[in-house]
Amino acid sequence: MTLIKSISGIRGTIGGKVGDNLTPVDAVKFASAYGTFLKQGKVKSEDGRKLKVVIGRDARISGPMIHNLVMNTLLGLGIDVIDLGLSTTPTVEIAVPMENADGGIILTASHNPKQWNALKLLNSKGEFLSGKEGELILEIAESEAFDFADVDSLGEITVNDAYMDIHIDEVLNLPLVDAEAVAKRKFKVVVDGVNSSGGIIIPKLLEQMGVECVKLYCEPNGHFPHNPEPLKEYLGDICKLVLEEKADFGIVVDPDVDRLAFISNDGEMFGEEYTLVACADYVLSKTPGNTVSNMSSSRALRDITNKHNGNYEASAVGEVNVVELMKATNAIIGGEGNGGIIYPESHYGRDSLVGVALFLTHLANLDVTVAELRASYPQYYMSKNKIELTPQLDVDAILVAMTEKYKEENITTIDGVKIDFSENWVHLRKSNTEPIIRIYTEAATQELADDLAERIIGEIKVIAGI
Repeated sequence: MTLIKSISGIRGTIGGKVGDNLTPVDAVKFASAYGTFLKQGKVKSEDGRKLKVVIGRDARISGPMIHNLVMNTLLGLGIDVIDLGLSTTPTVEIAVPMENADGGIILTASHNPKQWNALKLLNSKGEFLSGKEGELILEIAESEAFDFADVDSLGEITVNDAYMDIHIDEVLNLPLVDAEAVAKRKFKVVVDGVNSSGGIIIPKLLEQMGVECVKLYCEPNGHFPHNPEPLKEYLGDICKLVLEEKADFGIVVDPDVDRLAFISNDGEMFGEEYTLVACADYVLSKTPGNTVSNMSSSRALRDITNKHNGNYEASAVGEVNVVELMKATNAIIGGEGNGGIIYPESHYGRDSLVGVALFLTHLANLDVTVAELRASYPQYYMSKNKIELTPQLDVDAILVAMTEKYKEENITTIDGVKIDFSENWVHLRKSNTEPIIRIYTEAATQELADDLAERIIGEIKVIAGI
C-alpha cells in the first residue's frame, strides 16, 4: 500500500487504485478535506473576503496534474487560490503570511522518487499544521463531509510567479547575510538541483551574491537523474564535478528545496548533519542563544551550542515538533540533521536558501577551505538504516522489547526509542512518510556507528523472528 495518510499531509505513488495510491480521486478528496477544515475554522476571513490558499509545486512529472486537481477542488469549495506555479516548500511558506492567506499547500513528495507526490498542508502562518489539526483533516476526509459552493460563490485563481524572486530578496535582507563580503571572495560553487525547482532558485540566489555557479541537473523537468534524497551514495556526479571544476564547494538540494547538503572542496561530503552545525556555529557567534534539533540528529549541534554558551534541546522527529520546541525555548536556530535549517529570523520552516546564504557568509568571514571548516567541528559519524515493514511486523512490540533490553541505559520514548550510551546512541522509530522502521546510530567513527547499527538490526530481527 503506497498511500500514506499522516498528520503532516497525504503522500502516495501516482496511478493505481483509489485509496491505495495517490490517484486523482484521492487528491480531490484530501484537498476537499483541507478546504473544509479551513471553512470550519472561519466561514469568511475577517475582512469579509473569501478564504484564500497559496499553492505551489515542485517539478515532478505529476505536478501539473495534481496541481490543477487541487486548485480546482478549492475553487469548488468557494476558496480563492494564489497560484505560485513552480515553487519550493520554503517559498510557499513565506508567501502564505505575505499574502494574508488562510493556509497553503505544497505539492511535493520531498525526497521521495519521481513516482511519488504529496499534499503538504500549512496554516495561516505558513507553518505545518499541528498533529491535532492533521487528525481533524483525516477525519473530514474519511467522512467525506464536504459542502461545495454554489455557482455564484466559486473561488478564483490569481497567478503570481514572482515569489521565488521575493524569497531571494527576503533572504538577502537578513541581517546576518552579507552578500558583499561573499562577492569579494569570488567563490565558485557547483549546484545539483536534481532537475527540480532548486535548479532555478539556488543558482539565482548565488548569482545575486556574486558567486560563480556551475549547474548540474538544473533543468526543472521532474526527471530526477538520481535518487533525490541528498545522501552520499547518490551524489557521485557532483563530488566528481566539484574536483574537476576546482570549485570551493558543491550544493545539493532535494526536489522541494527544504533539505540542503554540501560537498567539500576535496570532493567529499561535508555531511548533511553538519549543514545545521555550520550554520548554527555562524549564527551563534553573532547572536548567542539556544538551539533545537530532532533526536535523530548529530550530537555535534549540542557541542557547538555549548561552545557558544547556549542551551540545546532535542525534539521528536518532524518539522512541526522541532518548531514547537524552538518556540518554547526561544531557539535562535534549529532544524533537522537531514540538512534542514530553520531560522526564525526568516520564518519557522526548513529553508535551503537561508542555509546557503548563512553558510556562504560564514565562509566569507573565515580564511579556511570548506574541508578545513568541516575538520574543525566535533567529529561524529552516523549510520542510517531501515527495515521494510510488513503486515506481520508488530513494531510497537519490538520497540517495547528493545526498551526493556536496554532499561539500564538513558532512554527517551517520546518518538520511538532513543538509547543514549555514553559514547554513542541509537534511535529506532517508525517513519511518518514511508512504510519502514528507521535505525539511526552515531559514534566516534564510521566503523563503530555501522557496527552498532548491525548489532541493533540483528537484535530486532531476533525479537521479530525474521
